[in-house]
Amino acid sequence: MASLLQQPILQRCSRIFSVLLVLLLLGWMTRPIEAPAWEVVKAGQPEMNLGAIEGALGQGLVVGMLGGFRAILADFLWIRTSTIWERRDRVKLDAMIRLVTTLDPRPDFFWINGSRMIAYDVPNWRIREEGGYDKVPELRQHALDLEQAEQAFDLIDEALEFHPGKAKLYLEKGQIYLNRLKDDANAANWFLKASQQADAPYFAARIYAELLRNQGKNEEAYVFLKELHNSLPNVPFAQKGIILERIRELENTLKIPLWQRFEADKSLGASESESQFNAAVPAPHQHDH
Repeated sequence: MASLLQQPILQRCSRIFSVLLVLLLLGWMTRPIEAPAWEVVKAGQPEMNLGAIEGALGQGLVVGMLGGFRAILADFLWIRTSTIWERRDRVKLDAMIRLVTTLDPRPDFFWINGSRMIAYDVPNWRIREEGGYDKVPELRQHALDLEQAEQAFDLIDEALEFHPGKAKLYLEKGQIYLNRLKDDANAANWFLKASQQADAPYFAARIYAELLRNQGKNEEAYVFLKELHNSLPNVPFAQKGIILERIRELENTLKIPLWQRFEADKSLGASESESQFNAAVPAPHQHDH
């Protein structure tokens, strides 16, 4: 009876021991891979030298050493990347992102979150290192934002070599231009490219049109939205009602005559969108723009 009670405990201890052994092995295996990266980075300037790191961590070397364990090791190292991020060690962070994406370039998660750390977090750290937002001149802040954004763009470009046509990656570039660099023109270009990919979410095209409007390109936005409305399916996620609202707003702004205004298709979904819009928004002659 006692031996039967001891069996689950022994099994549990055995599993714990196995997990610890795997972690120790992973730690031992990463040492010869990480060490060259740290030496290359520390020997150079304080900024990240991605080319040198890439030379020290060639894909062929990694594949030869790790084989089928690359994915497991990449996941393990990503946890370490989070620890480095918490310490705000930007030199090691960049090297570790390069290491993880070299080990396993298949998950877009690594590429996207790595580019976000580089584009959003690192410039904040650097500005604080130089005295904070109150003391660092705006021109210098913008220069740091631009420098880090370019590094993030390089990472995304490399990701696109492994994931061509992945809308998420195009969107990520657009988001950095929009949210970090406040560059509506370049952001619009990347949202448009994202909208043209096979796996594009519906919102990519809508944001592109809004960015056109932000730039004062109302005629271009009007033409685009009319074509977009006609091309979309009558499903809730397509948000054809919202697109029709934008079309009507632009018709008012552009003072399009009533007889030249966009006529939505007569399918059930489009008619419902039109009626919803008419119920929620006053008629054009009631607006005072």
